[in-house]
Amino acid sequence: MNGEPLSHPDLDPESLRRRVPPHPGVYLFKDAEGRILYVGKAKDLRKRVLSYVRPSAELPHKTRLMLRRARSLETLLTETENEAFILEDTLVKRHLPRYNIILRDDKRYPCLRLDLRNPYPRLQIVRRMKKDGALYFGPFSSAGAVRSTLKLIETVFPLRKCRGDRPPKRSRPCLNFQLGRCLAPCTRDVPRAAYRELVQQVRLFLEGRNRELLGRLRKEMVKASDRLQFERAARIRDRIRAVERITERQNVVSRAMEDWDVIGLAEKDGAWQVVNLHVRKGSLAGSRSYRFRARTDRAEEVMGAFIKQHYARGAFFPRKILISHEADDLPAIQSWIGDLAGRKVLIHRPQRGEKHRLVRLAETNAKSLLATRASRDEGLLDQVRTALQLKGRPVVVEGLDISHVQGHPAVGTVVAFREGKPDKNGYRNYRIKGANGVDDYAMMAEMVSRRMAAGEPPDLFLVDGGKGHLAAVERVLHPAGEPGEVPALAAIAKRDQRRGEPADKIFLPGRKNPLALAPDHPVLLFLMRVRDETHRRAVGYHRKLRDRTMSTSVLDGVPGIGPKRKRLLLNRFGDVAALTQAAPEDLAALPGISLKTARAVLKALA
Repeated sequence: MNGEPLSHPDLDPESLRRRVPPHPGVYLFKDAEGRILYVGKAKDLRKRVLSYVRPSAELPHKTRLMLRRARSLETLLTETENEAFILEDTLVKRHLPRYNIILRDDKRYPCLRLDLRNPYPRLQIVRRMKKDGALYFGPFSSAGAVRSTLKLIETVFPLRKCRGDRPPKRSRPCLNFQLGRCLAPCTRDVPRAAYRELVQQVRLFLEGRNRELLGRLRKEMVKASDRLQFERAARIRDRIRAVERITERQNVVSRAMEDWDVIGLAEKDGAWQVVNLHVRKGSLAGSRSYRFRARTDRAEEVMGAFIKQHYARGAFFPRKILISHEADDLPAIQSWIGDLAGRKVLIHRPQRGEKHRLVRLAETNAKSLLATRASRDEGLLDQVRTALQLKGRPVVVEGLDISHVQGHPAVGTVVAFREGKPDKNGYRNYRIKGANGVDDYAMMAEMVSRRMAAGEPPDLFLVDGGKGHLAAVERVLHPAGEPGEVPALAAIAKRDQRRGEPADKIFLPGRKNPLALAPDHPVLLFLMRVRDETHRRAVGYHRKLRDRTMSTSVLDGVPGIGPKRKRLLLNRFGDVAALTQAAPEDLAALPGISLKTARAVLKALA
């Protein structure tokens, strides 16, 4: 093979031809430490893996970077290509490989659940769709959206509100019955047929079949009027008017009364924005947006990854998925989603007509969101670059902090901010091993050394500390004063109120005096936020280890020392080793410990 990729013996082309079968499955590229760099699936593993055996110039930039670090390849066989889809999704979510496109927004959006198997069903807000025979409506874009919809339904349709699979037995109905918002099957003999008709009306409303719903309601109103049930006819009339008002506000975007998802994609400087418009029964029912970064410039790869990860969650499956860009492996993805949905789901990129207009609308929204977010983020990051005199924009900022009590247990944490927002995938915890005693500078230097060895350094390190901590990190980044391409560096220290300092201080390498920023300066507020998040995590990790250490100790066998006194001693002295060096008077100075008890403790430890 020509070029750098796949130069390791384990990835030799001939070796791959022998080892990798022409079978469906998943392949995993790993680095020298066994960390998973990339997970992919293939209908023919041998053919797909050998596609990487090409000259470097013919490979995408992201693939070249990945292959330079790859040292081994692992394959997992499956029976079918659809099983490979499922396994790939599982492995990507579990390991979060660096070179996979990962949909970060993995929270489950709320839905409404209606179980028709129940004789008196009620609407529930849930965040997980299950294959349990119930009907699910959604997902909604936010908890507020689903609550407002539920509130509207409860006002118009008097379903029961009480919790539980069955109506509870009550001596008298609740206030909802008095307000006309519940039929009260808990106390009254409500015919199941009448309640089932109400449930069917709610279903038609949630499915967007309002014309059919209005037709049924009008027939029911006329029937009640003919039977001289004027109060019931009046209630149905009010229900008709409420549905008509809602129908007037709906934005009809298609003459086809079908369910569609319309996916628009946009990219700017490595940031991708996806907007998913939900068209239900021809009306625009809502939208959801996603933003993430990916080490690729191929829209086909991003679109394919998004579709796979989004619909693998078991979300609502529309009849058609309209996309703004082509997607990799589209026939296989369409077949796989069809299996998940239990019916055919068409995925295509329209070129003309109303479907093309909708796709353009989704794409325009994606570009607008991306431009707005980029403008806001770039404004802050550009201010950071200017204030700290950096060479480039600090897209990734990592905060550094250490925490300990008298040197034990000593821990360090790294907190990452990407484009001004916390990036939980960049959070790291370290147990300090090499520093002796209470040496904050050595602890900080050890943590930075280990962080740099992990690769992929940030654009800016922000140290929680003063000039001494800054110098300790600088010596690690520039050993023996050697220049090189390393992250930019800054330190932040709390203001000294006794001296009347107005704001926290920012220290920079090569600068004697701290940087003077106003207390409300956006850059200072951002750096303080990074520092506070780092400190919070460091203290939390230290407390977790300390509590774990305190749970078992040689102090447990000392007479007169219970859990409270043990915690008091370890909080004060840090660990048993430091405690043995203390004088009896030092122990007796603590509340609740007498001189006699202090001598007994030291004697037992000796």
